[in-house]
Amino acid sequence: MVKQAVQFDELYVSLVKAGEGAGVLDTVLGTIADCKERMESIKGKIKKALMYPAIVIFISMLITAMLLIYVIPQFQDAFQSFGADLPGFTQMVINASEWTQSHGNWLLLGFIAVIMGVIYARKRSRNVARTIDRLMLKIPIVGPIMHKAALARFARTLAITFKAGVPLVEALESVAGATGNIVYSDATKQIVSDVSVGHPLNLALRQSGLFPHMVVQMAAIGEEAGALDAMMVKVAEFYEEEVNNAVDTLSTALEPLIMAVIGGIVGTIVVAMYLPIFKLAATIG
Repeated sequence: MVKQAVQFDELYVSLVKAGEGAGVLDTVLGTIADCKERMESIKGKIKKALMYPAIVIFISMLITAMLLIYVIPQFQDAFQSFGADLPGFTQMVINASEWTQSHGNWLLLGFIAVIMGVIYARKRSRNVARTIDRLMLKIPIVGPIMHKAALARFARTLAITFKAGVPLVEALESVAGATGNIVYSDATKQIVSDVSVGHPLNLALRQSGLFPHMVVQMAAIGEEAGALDAMMVKVAEFYEEEVNNAVDTLSTALEPLIMAVIGGIVGTIVVAMYLPIFKLAATIG
């Protein structure tokens, strides 16, 4: 049997152990390869789903900073030669430009420090990681994708381990570390506890409050028909397809959103800078 190490997680070890015991190690290794491939695909989809909003935010901040630091000061010098009071909106943008020029470096360093601090704290503290994962699940658009990805991983891992001959409780213990989200991992551990004392899996899933009615019903049918692995495969395929469609839709929707955000930022600053010119022209006229 493979000794558990950093390179071999609990799921891998459980499947290899079951394969050796049943004399079907070659089949199990093929199953592991397929499982890992699907897991990596889901992980890639999640990264893609998170990347687009991050790109929108980054580009917006970058363009805004460049306009405030390099473009607005040019207009400010020209406005000072007018010797007239500036419109309130224009003055507000100029004040923002001056503040950014004075504190921009500290703002950037603070932003980087916060990001690095959150990443470090997430790795070092399970409570922080739990809080972050819980917040991620509540983010509009991205949250539902995270839910579906966790459900797909749960169902796929449970189907593979149970089909390989791993007892249900041990299979669920392996699933807990494969969901990719601590909220679901904690829920799975509670499900393990419930199943260990004789509760049906579908009841334990329902009591967790995280699993949709469809998943609970599919688990109930699988338990009753003795085909839990087949039902979980169907659940996994459904949610994997849902994740694919959701990420593709998000990608398509965010492309025009990026352009709209950039256009809004540039348009707002252009209006603010040209208001004094319009005001001066009206005065002269």
